[in-house]
Amino acid sequence: MTIPLDAPQLGLVRVIGAGRAGGSFARALRDAGYEVDGPWERGRSLATACEGVQCVLICVSDDAVAEVAAHITPVPGVVMAHVAGSLGLDVFAHRFDRVGSIHPLVSLTDPEAGSTLLAQGATFAVAGDDLLHAMVLALGGRCVEVPDVHRAAYHAAACIASNHLVALMGQVERVGAGIGLPFEVFLGLVEGTLANVARVGPGRALTGPAARGDQETLNRHLAALDPSERGAYEAMMACAQRLARETASGQTGSG
Repeated sequence: MTIPLDAPQLGLVRVIGAGRAGGSFARALRDAGYEVDGPWERGRSLATACEGVQCVLICVSDDAVAEVAAHITPVPGVVMAHVAGSLGLDVFAHRFDRVGSIHPLVSLTDPEAGSTLLAQGATFAVAGDDLLHAMVLALGGRCVEVPDVHRAAYHAAACIASNHLVALMGQVERVGAGIGLPFEVFLGLVEGTLANVARVGPGRALTGPAARGDQETLNRHLAALDPSERGAYEAMMACAQRLARETASGQTGSG
């Protein structure tokens, strides 16, 4: 579900958290024409964070959002927002009269690269105050609505799409290095596979022994792998076989 991006513009934004997310949002919002204060380090006294601003944007780890918000004295009319993917608005414990969240479906590796990605048509899961919708509009992005009850599942899917993919690339790098092949030789395959997924969906993009039901080949793979790599391979093999079965029976959402 998309949300209409017709909200009013924000005033001054104060960013709390000087890590990758805070640095990326601070740069991106400045580049989009916002006045930004921060990012503030977490060690700074937070009691007055709401003073003189229209929005406070908490950019810390999901586990730390509640603690940071608890140290901030509410000011009527100020929007209190977080960028945590797994959390709903109840993390603010009903202490603030205007609340929201804005989580980007972007991998923020550092503030410079992250700020660029935030402003390149990114998708954001937005909830709460309309001022967060305006922020996405200013960044040139797209809003999707994720109800609080589904936030953990949404964030799990995001982690699978990004973090787990990177972890799999780490396994590719290790296995390749074991036979004298650099990671770069596999990148064309990775990029082509992602292009196929984007074009026809996961089910139809699946190829290889799992899609063909070639169990003997899969067994040879397992025998060739270092024992430390077999557990991950077996888990992904099972996922691939499940996808193949669902695709054959027409149960997948990719067509």
